[in-house]
Amino acid sequence: MDFQLTKDQSALRGGMRRLLTGRFALRDATERLDRALWRELGDAGFFSLALPEADGGVGLGLPEAVLVFEEAGRALLPGPAVASFLAAGVVPGAAGGDVVVTAVDGPLVPWLAEADVVQGDVSGAVPLRSVDPLTPLHRVPDAGHLDRGALLYAAEQLGSAARTCETAVQYAREREQFGQPIGAFQAVKHLCAQMFVRAELARAAVYAAAVTGDPLDARAAKLLADDAAVRNARDCLQVHGGMGFTWEADVHLHLKRAWVRAELGQSARDAEEDLAAAL
Repeated sequence: MDFQLTKDQSALRGGMRRLLTGRFALRDATERLDRALWRELGDAGFFSLALPEADGGVGLGLPEAVLVFEEAGRALLPGPAVASFLAAGVVPGAAGGDVVVTAVDGPLVPWLAEADVVQGDVSGAVPLRSVDPLTPLHRVPDAGHLDRGALLYAAEQLGSAARTCETAVQYAREREQFGQPIGAFQAVKHLCAQMFVRAELARAAVYAAAVTGDPLDARAAKLLADDAAVRNARDCLQVHGGMGFTWEADVHLHLKRAWVRAELGQSARDAEEDLAAAL
């Protein structure tokens, strides 16, 4: 059985990477959502990817959606992309990026103040100081768990894990200590190798869950992808040293975003409980 990406899937992923790289400047991002970028994503078919062509969508499936959200994770795309994607075809304007939709994901609601439509009960929601400066959050008391987009959040985590691995390897090749690149030192080699293994393990799980569509596979993928995103960002910081904590570097933002995403869609505790019950 061939699990390689098709030419169309590779082209889709490459096109989305070019779009996000060319249009989205992370250094210009704030807690205010860029509506022009949101509409541009809508025009590119980001939110309508899984809608049938008869309904004005692209007509693709979950595997393609995972590839697109993987690229969003690599680029640290801000905004409630998962909720808006899931609302396409349900909430008028969501598919085209004209309407921003957010949802209650467990006890947290991202981008509540910027959303046009909120799915879930947000009564009693209070602003929360977010660890990620590009993801404003509200906390909702006594909110139930909503497993609406665990696999899409897992795909974003996968993109982040892969990106921090690449960033660490590149920095290890360029940064020199004692007259040679730090990548020549065994300890740094081991860190980078471990990062690669985590990212590829998460990739296998996320891609497999996208093919099977099984909820338990999605839970397992989220569990592995959360771990890969957080631990890879930590190791990437270790490779960078103090430089990784500066605003000029993306590394600390990947770590902060990974922490936030780990609590969205489905937390590790919820995933472990569901998988244990299934066993």
